[in-house]
Amino acid sequence: MKTFKLDQFLKYQGWVESGGEAKVLIRAGEVSVNGIVETRRGKRLAAGDVIQLGERSCVVGEA
Repeated sequence: MKTFKLDQFLKYQGWVESGGEAKVLIRAGEVSVNGIVETRRGKRLAAGDVIQLGERSCVVGEA
């Protein structure tokens, strides 16, 4: 499995168009990892982590 940083994952999923957009959303506290708001864009994700942005959510390693 490819490993991702949080900002890269948002872009990979197509939830944002750029790393800059991801950075803004993450710093604004709009993204959570496993139900906890994450403000570090470089947060390393592991298989099984649940990422949420607004109404969207995804489990790392699934899609």
